[in-house]
Amino acid sequence: MDELNDKRILITGSSRGIGAATAKLLAAEGAHLLINYRDKAKRADKVVADIEAAGGTASAVRADITDGDSVDAMLEGLDRLDVLVLNASGGLEKDADPEYALRLNRDAQVDLARKALALMPGRGRIVYVTSHQAHFADTVPGELDAYGPVAASKRAGETALREMIPVFTDHGVDFLTVSGDMIEGTITATLLERAQPGAISNRREAAGGLLTVDQFAEHVASAVTLDAQTGHIVFAGGTKGIA
Repeated sequence: MDELNDKRILITGSSRGIGAATAKLLAAEGAHLLINYRDKAKRADKVVADIEAAGGTASAVRADITDGDSVDAMLEGLDRLDVLVLNASGGLEKDADPEYALRLNRDAQVDLARKALALMPGRGRIVYVTSHQAHFADTVPGELDAYGPVAASKRAGETALREMIPVFTDHGVDFLTVSGDMIEGTITATLLERAQPGAISNRREAAGGLLTVDQFAEHVASAVTLDAQTGHIVFAGGTKGIA
């Protein structure tokens, strides 16, 4: 891909955590960031304000990506999209219904990717953010029991998106995956620790250390311009004990 000046990049779930940190890095390279949020407008506005204070440009765009009409409304407000970073994920929330993880981590990812193609020029890119625990879920028994259903749903999402690579290619859009170990300080880690006390410290010890949000965000941001063939997987952090 060309340099990021004037590129329009949409990052789902970017009002906090990895998405917000990635947005700030890409905005510093000259891209215009679209900060997607579901219901925390003030938090998204703060990310936009931080980017603008640093000399970049950004806009907050609301959509619950599990709601097709909400996605349609968000995309109708855009005239072009150069990069889509599929960062939003979930399923560990206390009040989530049993099917929510699959709706968010598979169905919503596919729906948004398909709809976004109409806005993407001939050299666009889609980046899917996942975890090692999800990426290897089909082949390696998970050590984080509470994360199992989420891992399976995210693996299903990655599989479904990979099956779309011929469609992406027909539109001149390539597809990359960024997979990381559990990340220190994310909402996923917080919820997992609440559901399975000791999970994060045990994983930290097994892996010999975990990446921080900012460190992982650097890997996601670099994937936006990485010179790699479509389908390439970026592994961030060690896979010791997983693969």
